[in-house]
Amino acid sequence: MEQLTIILLYFTSFFTLMNPIGTMPVFLTMTSDLSKKQRRNTAVKAVLTAAFALILFAFLGRYLFDFFGISVAGLKVVGGILFFFIGFDMLNARLSRIKMTKQEAEQYADDISITPLGIPMIAGPGAITNAIVLMGEANDYTSKVMVIFSIILVLVVVLLVFIGAVGITKFIGEKGNKIMMKLMGLIVMVIAVEFFFAGITPYIQMIIK
Repeated sequence: MEQLTIILLYFTSFFTLMNPIGTMPVFLTMTSDLSKKQRRNTAVKAVLTAAFALILFAFLGRYLFDFFGISVAGLKVVGGILFFFIGFDMLNARLSRIKMTKQEAEQYADDISITPLGIPMIAGPGAITNAIVLMGEANDYTSKVMVIFSIILVLVVVLLVFIGAVGITKFIGEKGNKIMMKLMGLIVMVIAVEFFFAGITPYIQMIIK
């Protein structure tokens, strides 16, 4: 039961930061001139790119900490601030992570699945920071597996959303899209506050001592 709760927490944090519903309109715009098969292939390649980036950062996060002298607490503070701004943009129903015109998308049609779709649209700075922090907190093998499982689970959802993007958009409508983005933005901002105070507490304790 406890493991299920942890996975649910991990899943929620990654789901809100990758924001498949919010990024879906961008995916549709950038792949509007592609065939159904090409769009599906683009979605698969984008998700695989994001998976590689997130898992790589998750496992190398601790070594990056040691190399650059970064603490988990410091990253939590920065991550909290970062999440807050991402959540604020989502709460205001704005897609700020990527700004690319349709013409530019056509010009780089062969590469859009890697960047900007895979990175930084799916595996954005928020999701990458979340992967590093959660893996850094995982003290045993089971916890590490749960972090990776959560990443894969969310990416499967992202893939399904992208593949079924046309039908989903028609079903929930433009207002539905905005409502979903606002709700997820609120959740991200709550996670941001938790991250910030969890990160700043050790510094406050150090100052008091």
